[in-house]
Amino acid sequence: MQNYKNNIRDRVFKFGVRVIKMTNALPKTPSGYAIANQVVRSGTSIGANIEEAQSAVSRKDFIHSINIALKEARETYYWIKILTCSEILNQKQIKKLLEENEEIIKIFVTIIKRSKENS
Repeated sequence: MQNYKNNIRDRVFKFGVRVIKMTNALPKTPSGYAIANQVVRSGTSIGANIEEAQSAVSRKDFIHSINIALKEARETYYWIKILTCSEILNQKQIKKLLEENEEIIKIFVTIIKRSKENS
């Protein structure tokens, strides 16, 4: 189980770094700055909430932290899709990032579901 925890912790950390690198490539325009601010906040918050979940005092607290991470992951997905649909970035540039974002969301849904079942 510990290896699995480290795996998701590593994945969301690397994802956050990739989000930061992506936003550094955004145009220096009002929309580029606004979206960069939003996606950096949500994209890096995912990992912060996973770290917080590691110190949960109860299963309910753990599930709550994972739920917040899930919400941040979904928000990040939204902002990355906005970048694609508005043609600020093209799909090719961020395809792998979107795929990783989707995988992270699926993992969190599974973690929450299993944690609730084991309560």
